[in-house]
Amino acid sequence: MAATPADVKEYPNSYVFVVDMPGLKSGDIKVQVEDDNVLLISGEMKREEEKEGAKYIRMERRIGKFMRKFSLPENANTDAISAVCQDGVLTVTVQKFPPPEPNKPKTIEVKIA
Repeated sequence: MAATPADVKEYPNSYVFVVDMPGLKSGDIKVQVEDDNVLLISGEMKREEEKEGAKYIRMERRIGKFMRKFSLPENANTDAISAVCQDGVLTVTVQKFPPPEPNKPKTIEVKIA
């Protein structure tokens, strides 16, 4: 499995994962959530079909399966995830849950006995 580099950014309302996917189509990439808080990005880079009479002199581009796992924070909304692959760059956006409302003081009525 090839290690695939990724950038992870945090915005006020979301987390964004950016992964280079040169030459891959959207059907070659899987984006999943497992165990309720683990983002899994996987796929396979394949070598193009060899044409008859052609032979490789040098092979430097990587091929094979790849997978990356990211533990998501507690405030990640795993029901609000989008993934877009454009120009060989996969961008996965995970929305955040809104912050909890601060607890307001509870007023107790004082009765006269």
